[in-house]
Amino acid sequence: MISGSTRNGSTNTAVLKTAAALSPPELSLQLYDGLKDLPQFDPDDDRDPLPLEAERLRAALEAADAVLICTPEYAGALPGSFKNLLDWTVGGGTYRKPIAWINASWAPTKAAGAHAELRTVLGYVDADIAEQACVHIPVGRPDIGADGLVSDDGARHRIIKAVRALATHADRAEPAGGGG
Repeated sequence: MISGSTRNGSTNTAVLKTAAALSPPELSLQLYDGLKDLPQFDPDDDRDPLPLEAERLRAALEAADAVLICTPEYAGALPGSFKNLLDWTVGGGTYRKPIAWINASWAPTKAAGAHAELRTVLGYVDADIAEQACVHIPVGRPDIGADGLVSDDGARHRIIKAVRALATHADRAEPAGGGG
């Protein structure tokens, strides 16, 4: 799982932590925590040996059966730090990988710009977008409990439903390295 937010107390990160806390025991959800540590993408550095955090990101993506993203919108698009993360994935880790996102925005635009841009970038890396798991679940700061998790029962139910939909999609997907 990847949060596109670097903010402490982020609702996007809370959504993913809630997914991990409530997911069925047969699923192992891991939150990538290196967004702030990724160096600025430079195509000249996109070769072995990769910068340490870029290598850690790609290894985590390669090991994952699927990826769940929750990112905010900033200035009508993806936040720069998250776009930087996506730039590092062009060279590996997301090819035909089942990916979905939860849009947690309360904004009137529902962060449509960020998620349209995310869809575009994921298309370039040939990710396998699990459409049925891409959902809008508005979560505001008042919806986050003292434990850092989403406290609203309706939102919690929808988060787990999205996780299950992504897991089902991943189970049915062709392995990322197979086929022709």
